[in-house]
Amino acid sequence: MLMNMKEAIRQALGLALSAHDEVLIFGEDVGGVGGVFRVTEGLQQRFGEDRVFDTPLAESAICGVAVGMCTQGFRPIVEIQFIGFIYEAMDQMLVQAPRLRYRSGGRYQAPLTIRVPFGGGVKGAEMHNDSLEGLLLQTPGLKVVAPSNPYDAKGLLLSAVRDNDPVVFLEHLKLYHLFREEVPEEDYTVPIGKAKVVKEGAHITLLAYGAMVLPSLRAAKELEAKRGVTVEVIDLRTLAPLDMDLIVASVTKTNRAVIVQEAQRTSGVAAEIIAQINERAILSLEAPVMRIAPPDTVYPFGQIEDHWLPTQARIVAGLEKALDF
Repeated sequence: MLMNMKEAIRQALGLALSAHDEVLIFGEDVGGVGGVFRVTEGLQQRFGEDRVFDTPLAESAICGVAVGMCTQGFRPIVEIQFIGFIYEAMDQMLVQAPRLRYRSGGRYQAPLTIRVPFGGGVKGAEMHNDSLEGLLLQTPGLKVVAPSNPYDAKGLLLSAVRDNDPVVFLEHLKLYHLFREEVPEEDYTVPIGKAKVVKEGAHITLLAYGAMVLPSLRAAKELEAKRGVTVEVIDLRTLAPLDMDLIVASVTKTNRAVIVQEAQRTSGVAAEIIAQINERAILSLEAPVMRIAPPDTVYPFGQIEDHWLPTQARIVAGLEKALDF
């Protein structure tokens, strides 16, 4: 069945509720309204107010209640309306939930899924379009997922709900309605921690995630037509844990790498991947690993974001720089 990402996520949530009585969905306006982006629309009508319900406007309380529910055998799925609002819940997200298993000596687990819309390109400005995944990566015990397409979104979300560790599930705003693709209606999973080669190549590795995968694929094809090389494009899919085995295998083959991220340049996913490539495959490199990212400024308002975000042209330029080094 053809689905966009929003529809694929909604179907995954419905399957999770049907398959597991201990699954609950709650957050601001997720019940009657269906969430700020209508992702949970219709689920309260199907499963009742005991399974899908609204909460006060208090992110710290939402995640705090969810952590407590985990200790009582539930598998809560919570929605934070925009990624800029996670600051209110960081103690629960980054301290309480990820350390629950360790602190209790394995007595308790934290099968918590936190759904968070993120990313730009929709003219929403800061606090709504930020990419804050870099803040999450240094938290032991926390898994971070960022799908780029409807098929992966459904399978990764079902994996997240069934995982006994907390998972932050990042849903890029631009991808909710950007395109449709064939998605099986039945239950299936995509493994957390496994990247995917979406295009094979021999001369340079291009790494991306979320909304940066599509422009990366277009940039790869443009470069190939222009330079007569082939580009291997990898969709990271999971940011924590990173699939470094696949990344290193690709870099060892191509001897060059470029990483695209929508988050500001300093720290974050690209910096971590560069560090690990240097540790594990530096002798395979024929050029420094390049990163393409916005500048270290606050996310801009309005039309300025078109000049701030990585574009196909900037990705092509980065690939050429790596090839010509």
